[in-house]
Amino acid sequence: MYIRPIKGLTFDDVLLVPRRSSIASRKDVDTSTRLTPSIRLNIPILSANMDTVTESRMAIAMARAGGIGILHRFMTIEQQVREVKAVKRAQGFIIEHPYNIGPDDTIEQARAMMDRHKVGALIVLDESGKLAGLISQRDIMLAPSTIATVRQAMTPRERLITAPPDITVEQARQLLYQHRIEKLPVLDREGNLVGLITARDLIKLIQYPNITTDEKGRLRVGAAIGVTPRERDRAAALLETGTDVIVIDIAHGHADHCIKMLKDLRREFPQAQLIAGNIASREGARDLAEAGADAIKVGIGPGSICTTRIVTGFGVPQLTAIMDSVQGVKDSGRDIPIIADGGIRMAGDMVKALAAGAETVMIGSLFAGCEEAPGAPVLRDGAKVKVVRGMASLGATMDRRRAERSEDESAEDQEDWSKVVPEGVEAVVPYRGRVSEIIHQLVGGLRSGMSYGGARTIRELQANAEFIEITPAGMRESKPHDVQRD
Repeated sequence: MYIRPIKGLTFDDVLLVPRRSSIASRKDVDTSTRLTPSIRLNIPILSANMDTVTESRMAIAMARAGGIGILHRFMTIEQQVREVKAVKRAQGFIIEHPYNIGPDDTIEQARAMMDRHKVGALIVLDESGKLAGLISQRDIMLAPSTIATVRQAMTPRERLITAPPDITVEQARQLLYQHRIEKLPVLDREGNLVGLITARDLIKLIQYPNITTDEKGRLRVGAAIGVTPRERDRAAALLETGTDVIVIDIAHGHADHCIKMLKDLRREFPQAQLIAGNIASREGARDLAEAGADAIKVGIGPGSICTTRIVTGFGVPQLTAIMDSVQGVKDSGRDIPIIADGGIRMAGDMVKALAAGAETVMIGSLFAGCEEAPGAPVLRDGAKVKVVRGMASLGATMDRRRAERSEDESAEDQEDWSKVVPEGVEAVVPYRGRVSEIIHQLVGGLRSGMSYGGARTIRELQANAEFIEITPAGMRESKPHDVQRD
């Protein structure tokens, strides 16, 4: 038996000591950070890979706000690939593989395709795959009954303004404005279609100044996978689709099968960005860093709907887990980021997690009540709520087993609920509106926190950080007190 000689501390156990600051305005701080050594975010926030938190709508909103969403894995490979494609198609300077139709297809077919894919125009390709024209909703909206085919309604190739593949954003903006058009097909020297630039996507670049995009101007997105052998196929499909980062999703990341999966993926996909976890110890962080992780997810049991510590007796209070994991990465000799996963209830918790050495935080339950989270809000006692569940809860565990089961398993084995020992709960959270509003409050608190710490960057916040342990009375003093509240 071994008992560590130090206390395990979490966010409510400490405060940060204010430092002398030269920062006159919250606008003077830089909240950008590393997700991995080669991917930067403008805000240090990820939405969790939980089935009640992140699908394509949430991932799109997160990227536009400057963070990133991690798609959960509790769906088929095909479904997860479609979710990645939905994020990538939501925005991009040059849309690759734009939706297309043939010139001899009917107007009704064009209208149905636009409605199905929620787009305002289609590229028209001839039999050889060359650009024949472009048809938009404007072309068919008031088309008379005598106009039956796409060829009759489209703008033909000779009347289209096109662009080369190396066109810049500013050049595209000028071209669209000069010709008062909304769509700009992109062609290579041989006249082959490369993609499509739209005025709407250029406007979005202005609307969302903190947006997280890849080298092609598309929104960045991550996706989770498991550790079973068949999950290699999931990783391959996700990377082929353009997923920016793969998260190896396992409750206990300091396990041989997680380390093996990480090493196998690193060997097979050497350029892939891989996040592994969860861990809560110095040794765990060191081993995952040495196995090839590009970032490490820290947190065993701090989440509001996780019961791992109660069920198993294992875990480390989150602030100590972060600090220990940072040391573990240093032990490995590598310089990779730590992601603090769980326990973030308010902006102050995020500031403490970053000051302790994390470079980003992952948020679950706080985002589960947002409009962009999967599922519709329901009324309970006259108030809107949404469902959230831990990914080791009974329902989530059974859904995962159904998704991962072999075809030759019996129905009895598939549905044997008595064999499950859940490590999470299912609950409801208040409906919180759009996630952008929550992010605004979190980032505003972070900016204020950095100014109190005399830090213009997150790295400076970490360098300047001085924690002081507080008593329960100190925690009560930190909250509103001695005032009447409804």
